[in-house]
Amino acid sequence: MSIAVGMVETLGFPAVVEAADAMVKAARVTLVGYEKIGSGRVTVIVRGDVSEVQASVAAGVDNVKRVNGGQVLSTHIIARPHENLEYVLPIRYTEDVDQFRENVTNIRPIRRP
Repeated sequence: MSIAVGMVETLGFPAVVEAADAMVKAARVTLVGYEKIGSGRVTVIVRGDVSEVQASVAAGVDNVKRVNGGQVLSTHIIARPHENLEYVLPIRYTEDVDQFRENVTNIRPIRRP
């Protein structure tokens, strides 16, 4: 199984909450985090099998339209991100989200001190 990372960047926090909710409901992915970039930009990040992440991102994009003023600014999917990215960027599974993982293997959670 190939593990991917999927990202949806929106304008506004309500839009990213709607996207994140749709993403985890539409496919077997794990929400691993979000990043507030500034100027109202917020990115939500999911992990899972490549096909599941693709379905998840598509659902997130579709559902942002339900939010008054919600806008998708960008999306991206990376299949098999390099291990170095996982240690530097906030895209790795952590103990906090480990309980929500489904059918995902070979990823070790970060142990926080």
